[in-house]
Amino acid sequence: MYRHTKELQFNAKPERPDALYAAKLQEVIGGQFGEMTVMMQYLWQGWACRTPGKYKDMILDIGTEEIGHVEMLTTLLARLLEGAPSETQAEAAAANPALAAVLGGQNPQQAIVSGGFAMPTNSQGVPWNSGYIVASGNLLADFRHNVAAEAQGRLQVARLIGMTDDPGVKETLSFALARDTFHQQQWLLGIEQLIEDGHTDGLEDSRKDEEASEYASVFYSFHEGSTAAEGRWAQGSTLVGDEQIRFEPGRALNDPADVQELPAPDPLLFATYDGSKGPGKPGTAEGGLAQGAANLASKAKDALTPGKDD
Repeated sequence: MYRHTKELQFNAKPERPDALYAAKLQEVIGGQFGEMTVMMQYLWQGWACRTPGKYKDMILDIGTEEIGHVEMLTTLLARLLEGAPSETQAEAAAANPALAAVLGGQNPQQAIVSGGFAMPTNSQGVPWNSGYIVASGNLLADFRHNVAAEAQGRLQVARLIGMTDDPGVKETLSFALARDTFHQQQWLLGIEQLIEDGHTDGLEDSRKDEEASEYASVFYSFHEGSTAAEGRWAQGSTLVGDEQIRFEPGRALNDPADVQELPAPDPLLFATYDGSKGPGKPGTAEGGLAQGAANLASKAKDALTPGKDD
């Protein structure tokens, strides 16, 4: 259950309308790394968290704060559109025709679709989509992604703050910068806490006993004269496991080497083909379904056959 209060977390009071800037601001609302993304990402991670207590509470606290950030920035955008957006656009175009030509003026959807309010889109009008969010149920993997999301989002706000001289806008975005700074640290500290509590060694290494460990501490370089060998990532001990990192030239690791060759194509799919692999097997949707059913039946039979794996 969520409760709403009318007070914004921080001021969102531009000194004057600026429809062109409002179009740019859409990026940090509905863009890939905008507030809508981190809001939904953290809420989804929190709801999916199977570790009750401090981890779940922390994730949902930050996610709930991000709801307020969406409200704060959409309010700021609406106030930037206050008045007559077309007049603001005309004034900007008169002062700088090149700017008007490049930007094309106000985002027309802000006037036509949302009635002078923000849209759930990026700065180019591309709708926000849930494919932007990551919520895997693995806290280490999610926290690392969260650090990157906060860093990218903060970078965009830092660029935007340099595109305005409005003191009110700068005040709001200065607050957003500060919160993104601390949120990066919260997720990094969360990773430290996961390690301290014994949930992880710091790397996502599920099924580590099944990985080809001989390749887990090698830096492969694929061009001559690479200076990458000078970096810490190519020498010394691994972060986990205390293995010695090796720097080696990139090469085929199997003998004989596998070659990137494809089977003959289905003739009904009309791929360009020279016939070197012989005739392709024609397939249909019905045939694909039958093959899938046959594979499933084979797996079930294997699972039910006593002593098959003994």
